Amino acid sequence: MSRERQAVAAAFQFLTRLPVKTELDFSPELLKRSASYYPLVGVIIGIIVWGIAALTAMVLPPLPCAILTLAVWVWLTGGLHLDGWMDAADALFSYRSRERMLEIMKDSRVGAMGVIACVLLLMLKAALLYTVLVEQNVSGLLLLPMVWSRWFMVHAMKRWPKARNDDGLAARFADMSGGRTRLAVFWAVVVTLGAAAGQYILAGPATATEGSGNLSLAGTHLQTLLSYSESLSIWIGFALLPLLAYGVGTFTANRINRRLGGLTGDIYGALNELLETVLLLFIVILYGL
Repeated sequence: MSRERQAVAAAFQFLTRLPVKTELDFSPELLKRSASYYPLVGVIIGIIVWGIAALTAMVLPPLPCAILTLAVWVWLTGGLHLDGWMDAADALFSYRSRERMLEIMKDSRVGAMGVIACVLLLMLKAALLYTVLVEQNVSGLLLLPMVWSRWFMVHAMKRWPKARNDDGLAARFADMSGGRTRLAVFWAVVVTLGAAAGQYILAGPATATEGSGNLSLAGTHLQTLLSYSESLSIWIGFALLPLLAYGVGTFTANRINRRLGGLTGDIYGALNELLETVLLLFIVILYGL
């Protein structure tokens, strides 16, 4: 198996429970190579999550469908990022010294703040999934929260120092090359452009056939253009979601970096959970415009 295929397999094995049956050593070098493909892992997770949502929506009301979809979403990642979210909440909301906060994150036990943060996050995600299912507005935008949140983890590994000097998870991604982060950006942009192109292609025939039986060719084109303009907020979303991921992620990472003197593996996971939720919330807001 080539080095890049190993990196792809490592990304899926590390971030998901998908059955990738390949023996890998998960050396620091392999982990750093695999980070380039995190956005691709995100798009596969997104396809599975929304595919499950579409299937369950055929037989279930929106609320149980949203909860089952969320359960599959959590299962797909093995709760990896959710664990980081809880550990980060326990540490950051303890308002202790830097050293004590780092100790709290290393503790395998979950405290009250971690449980509260987890429950609130899952409730918000379930509510957002429910809203999307009720709206029944299928869009390529729905893939982007999973993609750009994972891109930002790679960006964070490169941009901010590690908070600990030990051999923790963050240390294994230290000194990642700029080429690896640029490749992650490339895949995230490719997925975004592909989703936007798919949205454009699928929207065209659907709108062109609605009420266009007696229209001339020019009239049909005009109707299609008007239908695209009506969903202007969705098209704006394709441009704004990556910027929102960068802005919210950078603001949050800077705040945490000032408190901890760097980032940890738990913080990477927490940033992923935060950005997935914020971006999905932004999509729901766009649907309401």
